Amino acid sequence: MLTLASKLKREDGGKTGRASGASDSTHRISIRDRLLTKEVAELETNLPSTCKASFPDEDQLHHFQLAVSPDEGYYQSGRFQFEINVPEAYNMVPPKVRCLTRIWHPNITENGEICLSLLREHSIDGTGWAPTRTLKDVVWGLNSLFTDLLNFDDPLNIDAAEHHLKDKEDFRTKVQDYIKRYAR
Repeated sequence: MLTLASKLKREDGGKTGRASGASDSTHRISIRDRLLTKEVAELETNLPSTCKASFPDEDQLHHFQLAVSPDEGYYQSGRFQFEINVPEAYNMVPPKVRCLTRIWHPNITENGEICLSLLREHSIDGTGWAPTRTLKDVVWGLNSLFTDLLNFDDPLNIDAAEHHLKDKEDFRTKVQDYIKRYAR
């Protein structure tokens, strides 16, 4: 993570002002990358104990993975991988997030689509993405999908929600089966 921060300082020449001349357009660092440098540093100090972020390429902070290992509830003992891609238009638009681990969950489809209000670009109720939100909000939101934001009343995976409604114990058994098969 320090690689990009060092790169930003080096290309800025240690100054807070803009560089001038032709080199300005060839060495411009995007707003997204400047924000991510700050947000990733903050995230590393405020990561939930059940989460671990990994960056395949430390020069590309806009693409990373998050592992969530819940320590309570239905999903305890599982390890769920998420892929997070931060678009160039960040922070005006939310990151794109996909669950890479197959899961039986009312708010995550078996194909990895996620229903988390803060990831919605447009939201009627005002709980969607806003430029004031950060990666920390996204990570804490994903972590909470396994505990307090687990929502059976407004599901994306209707079959999982109905399964829970009909037979909670069988739902728990299926969740544990998925964990054994896909989330270790």
